[in-house]
Amino acid sequence: MSKLSLIVKTRELTGKKTKELKKQGQIPAVLYGHKVKPQILSVNYSEFEKLYSQAGASTLIDLSIDDKKPLKVLIQEVQLDPVSNNLIHIDFYQVRMDEKLKATIELEFIGTPPAVKEFAAILVTNLDSVEVECLPKDLVHEIKVDLSSLKNFNDVIRISDLVVPPGITILNPADEVIALVQEPRKEEEIEAKPTEVEAAVIGEEAKVAEGEATKPAEEPTEKKG
Repeated sequence: MSKLSLIVKTRELTGKKTKELKKQGQIPAVLYGHKVKPQILSVNYSEFEKLYSQAGASTLIDLSIDDKKPLKVLIQEVQLDPVSNNLIHIDFYQVRMDEKLKATIELEFIGTPPAVKEFAAILVTNLDSVEVECLPKDLVHEIKVDLSSLKNFNDVIRISDLVVPPGITILNPADEVIALVQEPRKEEEIEAKPTEVEAAVIGEEAKVAEGEATKPAEEPTEKKG
């Protein structure tokens, strides 16, 4: 992936006043990091939206504040409006190139499992990302998951099966399942079972019928002559 960069500005507006930024096509943001003094920023909405679609949360970005020397940062958190789904706030994390960090890396599934092609198996994915620890220089945008090993029903791919780039340690449990293939359910003709209401009615009718069968015949009334 090519180098990604973003130019931002320091901001003075805080709290409810940040609504003015949104009218100007800007998003409020904050920059922080280990032993880094926090800075409040404003970011161009359209420029960030385009960059975020490429970078995600695991790609280093050169962040230039007020045209100063770029800083190496990660997009730590993005807040969205729950109604409109628009961006409303961004957290940038400034990294130190000599200090390991923890990040989330997306998984990219490659190919179609042989079991799906040959036996019409169903592919089930359990994870779409993993937690890692590494130096900033070793970060990658995604980790590939080769699905060609899923050849038979109930075959699985676990964290321990991943081919991980050098310098990256995955923090997920080694036996955690990433993907598996299952046998498709067979359509079987199942006899229709009576519903609870139907069963209750049938049961009541059966009791009535039984009662009628066991009830002694009424003796004819004697006529008094």
